[in-house]
Amino acid sequence: MTSVPAYAVAGGTATPGGAYTFAVKLDIGDGKRSCSGALVDKQWVLTAAGCFADDPKSPKVTEGAPKWKTTATVGRTDLTGTAGTVTDVTQVVPYAGRDVVMAQLAKPVSGVTPVAVASAPPTQGEELKVIGFGRTKTEWVPDKLHAAAFTVDAVQDGKLEITGKSAAVCKGDTGGPALRESGGRVELVAVNSTSWQGGCLGTDPAETRTGAVDARVDDLGAWVQQVRYRPVFAAAPWEKATHIASGYFTGGSAGGTRHMDMIVRWTDAEVTLYQGSDDKDPRHPFAAEYQLAKPPVAGKTSIWQHVEQLTGASFGGGTDGLVVRWVDGELTQYTHVDAKGFHGEKMLAKAKNTTWPHAQQITAGRYSANQQRDDLLVTWDDGRVTLHPDLGTNGVADKTQKLLAKTSTWTHAGQVSAGEFTGKKTMDLLVRWSDGEATLYPGVDTAGFHGESNVRPEKSYWTNATAVVGGAFVANDRANDVIVSWANGSVSLYPGVDAAGTHEEIKIVK
Repeated sequence: MTSVPAYAVAGGTATPGGAYTFAVKLDIGDGKRSCSGALVDKQWVLTAAGCFADDPKSPKVTEGAPKWKTTATVGRTDLTGTAGTVTDVTQVVPYAGRDVVMAQLAKPVSGVTPVAVASAPPTQGEELKVIGFGRTKTEWVPDKLHAAAFTVDAVQDGKLEITGKSAAVCKGDTGGPALRESGGRVELVAVNSTSWQGGCLGTDPAETRTGAVDARVDDLGAWVQQVRYRPVFAAAPWEKATHIASGYFTGGSAGGTRHMDMIVRWTDAEVTLYQGSDDKDPRHPFAAEYQLAKPPVAGKTSIWQHVEQLTGASFGGGTDGLVVRWVDGELTQYTHVDAKGFHGEKMLAKAKNTTWPHAQQITAGRYSANQQRDDLLVTWDDGRVTLHPDLGTNGVADKTQKLLAKTSTWTHAGQVSAGEFTGKKTMDLLVRWSDGEATLYPGVDTAGFHGESNVRPEKSYWTNATAVVGGAFVANDRANDVIVSWANGSVSLYPGVDAAGTHEEIKIVK
């Protein structure tokens, strides 16, 4: 199709004032270009990448601030009115290989319900409603949002061909939404990309074709969710994070598309579950969050005020779980944790016992013949290191393995975390020492330690680490990534850590 970029819906009708308030009018470069879009989150607009490209025919856009000043008008389907919000676009995030971009607004929009992104693909012959602020047959710059019915002619990978029943997509409609309307529900299926513009004001009268090509978004739900969540994740008070655990709590498994999740306990005793992303962008490893425990209100207490240590573990039969050591020495296993909370609580050690108050650090890993990540490695205040294999069956009293006898060295282990950094049959142990050094112990098992490698030097800035955890946060093939939260509130991700070092540092919270 040798059409030109679709720059209102000629032949369409003006929409009622209360309809499609999620529609967005984009003014790019103080009138240089005009586009349409759809609000898919209080602070994000889904539109066409070509709107922001140097050459709209080749919609290549770099993530970041738009090249030209861009203003978005949301919730104002009649542009002569004063309803809705007018705000700037601060950054654009393109989807590689498709004429689609997410545009972040300078401030959240209130009073407008974002449109849902469809999850079912369009079908040939399906009728869609296309809306936009572009030209009509008689108006160069219309004041009102227009809408018209289009039929799906063909569905392809990443795009679809549509034809207007009595209208065409015109200049100014680029990025405008193609909507599925069924049972009172409206869903965003695609955004306008290119069009023949037959019948549009300014088009050669000989051009009568009303066909257009739209970029599909029905298969981009996970990406949209991941992008819209970015500022939420970064806005959390990370300087107040005290404990971090990793695991597959919201679904997924090694080798799947869903990456590992992360549980964070905060200074106010709130506990948050961060859902791993399906996207492999290491700068944005999480796509959603769930509150597992609320901070206590005045005059009330929460058990999560009394956490001493916690670690993610896998006990089989569903989502991963958690092991928690409390300040009174009690040790608790939660067999499963998910977005709804903690399940399968099991006491591993009673409160006020004489043993577990002397534990310093704990981490669960796959350190025995049992393939579950449910072997608990413990460092003690006298420098001992022990392994408690197969917690689900043995608990912590039976089959304890002494990995190291008393030594002054291990009293300086600041944080410990299991991981799969060296490709051994069993998991490795990452230790961050009090002097900032970090050490990998490959293939730890019931027989003990088998060598070591230094991945961070003494007196490194890792002395400022408040929490360290290994997990599968990027490639998801194995748990060989490390996340570190720092005392200043920033958070770093180190993808692909191995015996040679931590390699690249990516600030996921700056």
